[in-house]
Amino acid sequence: MSEGDSVGESIHGKPSVVGAFFTRIGQVYQSWLDKSTPFYVARWAATLLLTAIYMIRVYILQGWYIVTYALGIYHLNLFIAFLSPKVDPSMLDEDDGPSLPTKQNEEFRPFIRRLPEFKFWHSATKGIVIAMICTFFEAFNVPVFWPILVMYFIMLFCITMKRQIKHMVKYRYLPFTHGKRTYKEET
Repeated sequence: MSEGDSVGESIHGKPSVVGAFFTRIGQVYQSWLDKSTPFYVARWAATLLLTAIYMIRVYILQGWYIVTYALGIYHLNLFIAFLSPKVDPSMLDEDDGPSLPTKQNEEFRPFIRRLPEFKFWHSATKGIVIAMICTFFEAFNVPVFWPILVMYFIMLFCITMKRQIKHMVKYRYLPFTHGKRTYKEET
């Protein structure tokens, strides 16, 4: 590699102004993400507010239904990944690696998500922001008959969730902590 080929470096090997600027923006962005990690209620409230603003914008403009449909499919995909275990029990053989307990006396194994909550929130929020940006460009306002998209999305949601719930029942896992048995330490 010749001198100056690295990303963000000028010809003389010093960081370029543009590269340093975007590096700094990335660091500030990551710092804000790190600070927001423990405040999941506030993060999700902000995302719901952003979703409401997006929906109001689409309703007022009476367009960009295909963008909204794509956003819904993207959120459905994220939700399924959020509900799914990191290691799919249907892909494992009985003797191959750890599995979820199937009997009362088996060892407890915690549920590890394929998509953790923070990444779910971050991806969903980024998707809403990108969809909002798309509503500022007429090229993304493809004319479609929106009731068909709504019906297709509802069918897709029902079929996908039915399959996911059957998978959860078959392999006996519950991706939520609410309603699970908890054990208190005796001191």
